[in-house]
Amino acid sequence: NRGFAYLKKGEYDKALADFNQAIKLNPNYAKPYNNRGAAYTVKGNYDLALLDFNQAINIDPNNAEPYINRGAAYTVKGNYGQAISDLNKAINIDPNNAAAYNNRAVAYFSKHEYEKAWEDVRKAEALGKEADPKFLRALEEASGRQR
Repeated sequence: NRGFAYLKKGEYDKALADFNQAIKLNPNYAKPYNNRGAAYTVKGNYDLALLDFNQAINIDPNNAEPYINRGAAYTVKGNYGQAISDLNKAINIDPNNAAAYNNRAVAYFSKHEYEKAWEDVRKAEALGKEADPKFLRALEEASGRQR
């Protein structure tokens, strides 16, 4: 938990140290792998992040969060098909997870599948996730339609 607090504070190296210690103490617990992957993601080390998300999924395949995080990492790396596949899996696990729809909207946008992106934006908003205004402007401009 302290590592997660460091992560939220932007103290990524301290967060990584805590996640490494948590993994050392219990290598069969998925959460520190997922959290360490999130720390690697914000540091821009997507390959290490993907390894950690994979491990978290291997340990606990019924947890939507590592699929959401891995999907976001795949989107950044330009692997939109894998990103959408992961986000579909997250939605199957937790159909009310607004972050999964939001991240899938970004992946669809990146694939130029604007109608699907709009559908996911609306679903995420219905579940309480406010879309990033910059993303909405980009989607409006790219799709040629208003919200």
